Amino acid sequence: MANTASHPNPTAWSAPFWEAAAQRRLVIQHCRSCDASIMYPKRVCPHCLGEDLGWRASKGEGEIYSVTVQKAAPPTGFEDRLPYVIAIVRLDEDVQLMTNLIGSDAEHAECGDRVTVDFETRSDIGVTLPVFRLVNPK
Repeated sequence: MANTASHPNPTAWSAPFWEAAAQRRLVIQHCRSCDASIMYPKRVCPHCLGEDLGWRASKGEGEIYSVTVQKAAPPTGFEDRLPYVIAIVRLDEDVQLMTNLIGSDAEHAECGDRVTVDFETRSDIGVTLPVFRLVNPK
């Protein structure tokens, strides 16, 4: 049995996020009380502590806020993916998420580069992961 410690474990409140990803759609949690966008999914709004939460579609576009290239010791289950490029992406909807950059040009990504969402289905762990690619590869 594979060690899945590094893999997502959908919960009752994050299930809509993972269900949308399985359909190759990116959604962002939204507080109906204070109109805040929330990333990653939570039980209550971190802004107003409201519990009336829903979901909105994301365009899946944004820019790299931070990026690093991991050349050794990748996350469990991604050992065959070196170099592994990790980025914090600020979506145009003004939330950030940590993600994997993919594509042959990912290693050359820089802060401020524009990215777009893609999806990677991992049948070995039973989840589809939102990942990102550079919009204008170098």
